[in-house]
Amino acid sequence: MAEIATFGFSGTAADVTRRWLASLKSERRLAAKTLEAYARDISQFGAFLSEHLGAPATASELGELTASDFRAFMARRRNGGAQSRSLARQLSAIRSFFRYAERNGQFSNAAVSALQSPKIPHSVPKPLSIESARKLAANDTLAVDETEAWIAARDSAVLTLLYACGLRISEATGLTLRQSEGDPLRVTGKGNKTRLVPVLPQARAAMARYVELCPLPLAADQALFR
Repeated sequence: MAEIATFGFSGTAADVTRRWLASLKSERRLAAKTLEAYARDISQFGAFLSEHLGAPATASELGELTASDFRAFMARRRNGGAQSRSLARQLSAIRSFFRYAERNGQFSNAAVSALQSPKIPHSVPKPLSIESARKLAANDTLAVDETEAWIAARDSAVLTLLYACGLRISEATGLTLRQSEGDPLRVTGKGNKTRLVPVLPQARAAMARYVELCPLPLAADQALFR
């Protein structure tokens, strides 16, 4: 219990940590799970410093940490299996903690601002196979027992336009009833650019089924998909 209350720090440093977390809750109104993550992040940092310095870190020692000290902590976490996304969040928590301490006249450390966040890899979305796309757009896949038929037909029509005709989601949801009746479709997409898109029979049938089942009035110049 004592370790949780002090977060691995000593004296004033522990008090500052508690006030920092309280401010995140009262001023920034962070969710309970986020606060737990921040408390865990700073506790791991404090535990590392206790080992690194030989005793729980004091406020003055936090102000004297070097970039090498911070990097040693990040390296320890990396070697322990932490991924880049977790490390980036943890470094963000540590920076927030030091900013709070500086704003409140407790201690400051310029080294923490000089640290670079780990690069988070951005994976490129992979397209579905033809069979997977066909299954995804099927009515029986989209519907559950309580799903109204027109809603399942709507979702099927939108997904068919995405996968069979190559529309962007904004282009599909921006279609009006009048536009949907054209062949090819005239759609307005990214950069407010208009393009013509051929309509496959499957997409035409899916839109027709949705229009037939939709219980809402569909005006010619209003959004087709409700």
